[in-house]
Amino acid sequence: MSCRFTYIFLLGLSVVLSGCSVSRYLPPNESLYVGAEVKMVPDSNVSAKTAKAVQSELEPILRPKPNKTILGFPYKVWMYYFLGEPKKEKSFKGWFRTRFGEPPVFASKRAVTTNSVYIANYLNNEGYFRSAASGELAEKKRQVKAIYTVELRKRYTLKNVSFITKDTSVFSKNLTLTQKNTLLKEGDPYRLAVIEEERNRIERELKKTGFYYFRPDYMIVKADTNLNNHEANLYVELKPNTTQLALKTYFIQNIYVIADNGQLKKDTLAGVTGRRGSIRVIDPSQAYRPRIFYDAIGFRRGALYNSELHDVSLSRLINLKNFKFVKNRFELLPRSDSALLDVYYYLTPLKKKTLRAEISAVTKSNNLTGSQVGLTWLNRNLFQGAEQLRLTANAGLDVQIGGRIDSTTKIRNYYRTSFEAELSFPRFVLPFYKVRPEKNQTLPKTTLTTGFEQLTQQGLYRQTSIKLNWGYSWRKNTQIEHTFLPVALNIVQPKIINGEDFVKLITDPMTKPQDLLRYFKILENRLILGAQYNIIYTPTPRPLSKNSFVITGGVDIAGNIAGLIAKGRDEVGMVFGIPYEQYARFDAEVRYYRNVSPRLRWASRFLMGLGIPYGNSSSLPQFKQYFAGGTNGIRAFRARTLGPGSYKLDTATANIFGNVAYGDIRLEVNSELRLRITNYFEGALFADAGNIWMYRNFDDSFYPPEDNAVFTNKFYKQVAVGGGLGLRIVTPFVLLRFDLAVPFRKPWLPENERWVFNQFDLRTKSWRKENLVLNIAVGYSF
Repeated sequence: MSCRFTYIFLLGLSVVLSGCSVSRYLPPNESLYVGAEVKMVPDSNVSAKTAKAVQSELEPILRPKPNKTILGFPYKVWMYYFLGEPKKEKSFKGWFRTRFGEPPVFASKRAVTTNSVYIANYLNNEGYFRSAASGELAEKKRQVKAIYTVELRKRYTLKNVSFITKDTSVFSKNLTLTQKNTLLKEGDPYRLAVIEEERNRIERELKKTGFYYFRPDYMIVKADTNLNNHEANLYVELKPNTTQLALKTYFIQNIYVIADNGQLKKDTLAGVTGRRGSIRVIDPSQAYRPRIFYDAIGFRRGALYNSELHDVSLSRLINLKNFKFVKNRFELLPRSDSALLDVYYYLTPLKKKTLRAEISAVTKSNNLTGSQVGLTWLNRNLFQGAEQLRLTANAGLDVQIGGRIDSTTKIRNYYRTSFEAELSFPRFVLPFYKVRPEKNQTLPKTTLTTGFEQLTQQGLYRQTSIKLNWGYSWRKNTQIEHTFLPVALNIVQPKIINGEDFVKLITDPMTKPQDLLRYFKILENRLILGAQYNIIYTPTPRPLSKNSFVITGGVDIAGNIAGLIAKGRDEVGMVFGIPYEQYARFDAEVRYYRNVSPRLRWASRFLMGLGIPYGNSSSLPQFKQYFAGGTNGIRAFRARTLGPGSYKLDTATANIFGNVAYGDIRLEVNSELRLRITNYFEGALFADAGNIWMYRNFDDSFYPPEDNAVFTNKFYKQVAVGGGLGLRIVTPFVLLRFDLAVPFRKPWLPENERWVFNQFDLRTKSWRKENLVLNIAVGYSF
């Protein structure tokens, strides 16, 4: 019935709109441009697939773009003329025309001629030499369509690429060395864009070896297409009459740092207040120690100019996060034969102390949503070494959204308060020796973090957490980032809120044995003393590549140091009377992105996590365990309701603890197509699969054997699958994401009934309530 109504509505709308013709509004001798069509006439040696691909490339580049339409009706043009010509720009008619209307796009023979030339040039630049294009206008009822006919020839490929040098100068030798990493490969199609990028690459390579004044337009790439089999030879060489200034290598002479450029004139170099090595610092207030700039700036007196070191030095100064503006210039020493450069850095400091208050909505990966009030006090340059002290206090309420198993499940809210102090140093702080980076993209950072957090689950318990972390982070280059925490201490102390409720809980005949085990486990004091290491690898995509990916990995080991402290001093498994956790946790994540077209992107992610409890621990501590489902996971299942294995969280357990499905092992795969609809809206089609498992079952009554909660070689039989549609609202400040998902495979069902496609019934309210899951979040899930 609904489909029939839709068809009737669209038919009626098209009839109404067709009666509202805009032709009578158009000026005399003008016709409305309604779009373009490209007809391909491929040569006999060009495949139909290639012709279709070229056609899809040409149609988006044609100009002008026609007016927007609904069912072929230019509704915005109609609204442009609907109320008539406004007498004043700021009148209601003027506002209506500007807000809802759109001026008509008129057909033009000149545009057709221009586009024909543009198409021919585009094909020539893409290697389809000797192709031709022509166009004509086809008019019907004062609506004109441009029709372009393209005679497509076979594309040329590269046969040989040669770098031509005419002498044995230092420049020629360096130019020859750049050929090793050339982007012009034998067998690749001829593309002008790649040739232009090759010239830019040569410039970057030469500037790394001292050629400061070299520019890409000093290079010329000649193509010889007079070959058989549609092949071309390329010759890369220096343009004649290139200035000698560009062919010389340059060395660094003096290095100046103006530490407060807002208080000094640009060229004021008098009054050097500090010096470290070859770095001269002009800092009248003496707010910064010269060592900061010695570490951040890679240049030294007498060193060869290097553009990579130039960029790295600027990046380091910016990443100190002490300066609002960082400017840099090089100046050639005033001698006719000079090959020396002076370097100047102009720095504008940020305010030393700032206080920020925030009232915000919070959405988390565990499906908790709520509000938060926070205060952050920041003190920059605390010890005159660009250090930062950050004090943060937060208070908030977290509410479980979309977490009900059914209508009878009780949702327990969380109340949260926290305080954190973080002191960071822009260098390695090590007790025995000093480490100074050479060409790291950013200066290494040493961070001391201490914090206190109190989390209360309504009607159950209050959990206090105290943490102390000491760690280092550094980047060797733009692609790899390391983080190492040799000390990661966390003490968790839970407390029963109401003794009477606790007695009722353990004496209630409806309380299951596994619920009591879970409750007693939550109420244990625990100590975590370990170390963590994480790495992020983000390789730089090749020029013009459509593919990119990110790889992250991490290791978290706890208990070994605690075991040494406890040995011979305390009870077995205790440190200062507190049980300590022992485990090793390994994480890996791979994200892959492919730009299928300018508006379509394919994004995929693979997650793997393995936690191995040993010694003092039967499983990972709960806040270190994995969960499945939720807005950033398998979106067809609510957060912390899936797994482990084929275990199904029941209503009674959820009423006591909320959703508490956790595991020691996780496998997950996500994939989605992202289609940019407009500048503000994006659609998505996605599918997710995965689950969590226990490494071992520490008590059979917790997860009965028939639930297969423990990871085995038959894990694939317990994989959950879901998918759905998404809508993203894109603004300059935030991306708001809506994902509507439905399960495809439920691992808790009997083995031969887990695929549930045959149970889809959108018309039934009970099915929709149980299976349709709406996820609302900020930002992409991956």
